[in-house]
Amino acid sequence: MKPMFSGIVEEAGVVTAVKRYEGNVDLTVKCSFVNELKIDQSVSHNGVCLTVVDLGKDVYTVTAMKETLLRSNIGDLKEGDKVNLERSMMMNGRLDGHIVQGHVDTTAQCVEIRNAEGSHYFRFRYAADQEMAKRGYIVVDKGSVTVNGVSLTVCNPSDNEFEVAIIPYTYENTNFGTLKVGDKVNLEFDIIGKYIARLLPMR
Repeated sequence: MKPMFSGIVEEAGVVTAVKRYEGNVDLTVKCSFVNELKIDQSVSHNGVCLTVVDLGKDVYTVTAMKETLLRSNIGDLKEGDKVNLERSMMMNGRLDGHIVQGHVDTTAQCVEIRNAEGSHYFRFRYAADQEMAKRGYIVVDKGSVTVNGVSLTVCNPSDNEFEVAIIPYTYENTNFGTLKVGDKVNLEFDIIGKYIARLLPMR
């Protein structure tokens, strides 16, 4: 069975080492639940499902392959960066966010950040075209989208932009607190929308 996530980030881990080789990248990450992990376990990193390949004292290592690096911001991470972490869902757990596969569809650029009495609005722009739309790579107002592994509700969408509202807790406990205008984030569009888009031409 494939791992599934909810987009509810457990914590923002810290990248302690980055090793690049043969088109792949090994990331070593420090977090509070390392002693609960095991080899071959799936963990979402900024929304990307990666497999634990090594365990150390207070750190673990995952490997990202070329395809992952092309579709996400994982290859941009460097030592000291914060990365949003979520372990895969337990079968008897609550789905507090929405169904997230950990398969990043594309990246987007942060184009605006606004403070709103303690909360923050982030606006993102992504490359969009008709082919992407036909495959369900779109957002809808009040629909769900995953940004850097965080399940969020879409506000004020256009053809290639949308906003999300970040409450203080999320801002302080994910890497949204370090995000700047111009930074690249990972997007995973809603899987339900993708299935609907795939089925419509078959009617």
